[in-house]
Amino acid sequence: MNKIYLYPIKSMMSYGDLISKDSAKLIDSLTQKLNSEYEFVIVDDLFKVKDGDFLLILVQSGGSEAIFKKEIYSLFPGPFYLLTYGASNSLAASLEILTFLKDNGRKGEVLHGNDDYIADRIKTLYENNKVKNKPARLGVIGVPSDWLISSDVNYARAEDVFNIELVDIDDKEVVEEINKINETGLSNSYDFKYDNKELDKALRIHEALKVIVKKYNLDGFTIRCFDIIKAVKSSACLSLALFNKEGIIASCEGDIPAMISAYVALKVLNEKAFQANPQWIDPVNNTVEFAHCTLPLDMSLNTTLDTHFESGIGIGLHGELKTGDITILKINSRLDEFYVEEGNLFTNEYRKDRCRTQVKIKLNSNASYFLRSSLGNHHQIIYGHHKKELKEFLESNGLREVI
Repeated sequence: MNKIYLYPIKSMMSYGDLISKDSAKLIDSLTQKLNSEYEFVIVDDLFKVKDGDFLLILVQSGGSEAIFKKEIYSLFPGPFYLLTYGASNSLAASLEILTFLKDNGRKGEVLHGNDDYIADRIKTLYENNKVKNKPARLGVIGVPSDWLISSDVNYARAEDVFNIELVDIDDKEVVEEINKINETGLSNSYDFKYDNKELDKALRIHEALKVIVKKYNLDGFTIRCFDIIKAVKSSACLSLALFNKEGIIASCEGDIPAMISAYVALKVLNEKAFQANPQWIDPVNNTVEFAHCTLPLDMSLNTTLDTHFESGIGIGLHGELKTGDITILKINSRLDEFYVEEGNLFTNEYRKDRCRTQVKIKLNSNASYFLRSSLGNHHQIIYGHHKKELKEFLESNGLREVI
């Protein structure tokens, strides 16, 4: 049973029995509309509410503003969800409280309207709260690649906004683990068709990274993969594709915002994401061509192994993605802005002068974002139309949409 904690506040002024009757009527209606999945728990002591619990403030009357400021505001970081039915000046009080929150840089929302709307909002906000309060450990193996000059992230903010603990790991530790693995024949465990010597080298990287993931108890990681290429003369592309297939976020080039974007897609939507960068933008027809050398293996309809593009060595993946609806997501390095847009993936391509997996997408909006407001190089491509869910989750965590 999903518990929704409810803390009622009202003025000391007398509004008669209307307050209790109106409150009871609203709660009864919402209970019916939420079916048996959710249970309202009325609390008279906020210290009974623990971190991670989902709390609604039931604003029952005008004059509740000072009570909110005195009894509630200082106890919680927010966001504050103000449930009101509109009678007895409760809506007016809620709007005053919301303005106070905004003026002080805090997040809040008034839950008001017909009961179907309120019930739907409660479901959405409850699920978003559940995602946010599930902690994650994501590894940063090495530092972002030198060309990613806008990809540093404040670790404390990542924990505050997304409950993500970022763990620094020296990439030399990965190389040491790779060098411990001397066995050949790793390729025999996989149904890949490629040069077995190159496959063994790529899979040694994968075995080493599995050790790192287990050692640090990681839910995902990003890796400065070009340093790995230099050290062991092979690429991590195949390993990242295998990890992503297993639901362990694996981002390349040490791109922390890209890793966090993929993590959000997985946790909010239960969808894998293809990290890629634009190769050609047509702002007239609103089409964008994306490419990269790795992708989650289970996103690909057909995968051919090739060399890694920039280095010409190791293994890169030429995957063919299914055509149809997609969503593009990018969270910026400050973790205060995001881009999300839907579109149609209408063709796969292959050019030798690009990373190996190449797709062409028609956006539902103006592609000029990439030329005027882009939040970085890598973006995440997700199957399906999910703009509403992602926008809702990110805005509820205080991020602002860039268009």
